[in-house]
Amino acid sequence: MYSIFHFWKHLALNKDVLSRIGKLDEFAFDASMLSCKNKGVFPDLAIKLNKDRSMFTGGELIELKDSKVYNVSSFISTIPMGKKNIYKIISSENSTTFLQMKDAGDDVFSLEERDVYYLVRGRKAGHQKICLTHGSFFETLEVKELIRQSFAQVLGEKLAGSNISDEDREKLESVFSEQEDFSRVRSVDKAAVKLRFRVMTEVKPEGNILNPKQYPELVDDSLNFVTPYHSKEEKEQIIRRMESVMGKNKMKKFKVFSLKHPLNGWFVVFQTSF
Repeated sequence: MYSIFHFWKHLALNKDVLSRIGKLDEFAFDASMLSCKNKGVFPDLAIKLNKDRSMFTGGELIELKDSKVYNVSSFISTIPMGKKNIYKIISSENSTTFLQMKDAGDDVFSLEERDVYYLVRGRKAGHQKICLTHGSFFETLEVKELIRQSFAQVLGEKLAGSNISDEDREKLESVFSEQEDFSRVRSVDKAAVKLRFRVMTEVKPEGNILNPKQYPELVDDSLNFVTPYHSKEEKEQIIRRMESVMGKNKMKKFKVFSLKHPLNGWFVVFQTSF
């Protein structure tokens, strides 16, 4: 059985080793539960799919984020999301990611929507925090809407005082709402270079899970699993799933609590100290 919960279990059981490594990608992740491992290409890691998905689907995608301060490092060429469509990640069946997943035994496209998690570490004054957090901690607006509103600000600045109608303004905003449209390489006649716009995403204080002022519950020298819930029943189900993976005795060693995100509701946290 594979899932982000099983991935977390491996981290928790090896937390002291994890806390001592120089870089997250140097950690010996359990290869038996991974369908792919990349460097410099999203995802850094992917969990294998389960054939029986009644309890756990598996297939989660993971990105590693290392920082020397208590601030989540910038996302280069990507915008963090809670879920990603596998068709948008795998460009072709010849891609390294697809071939790795296929070799691992996955029916790759049988689960299109994949949950995305970020393994984030920050350091400060001899201390550190490590958080395995669901991407919805960062995606408080749909990516399409985030891009649209960002370009709307540019249009607002450049078209201030113009006679352009609201309808035309909305059309212009909608044109620049898909990342794929402007991130594609553009070739222009008589130009000696090609142009490609790349996105860099930086977290605000509300999205900085390492920020001790914003999230004091996430204490120094702790390993945390952070995932969203939208009802009491969903929270209880998450806890039951974790208990089924960890066992009742090991669960007693975790601190379990709810964390309020100022922009995106409630998250349940499983915390253990180094």
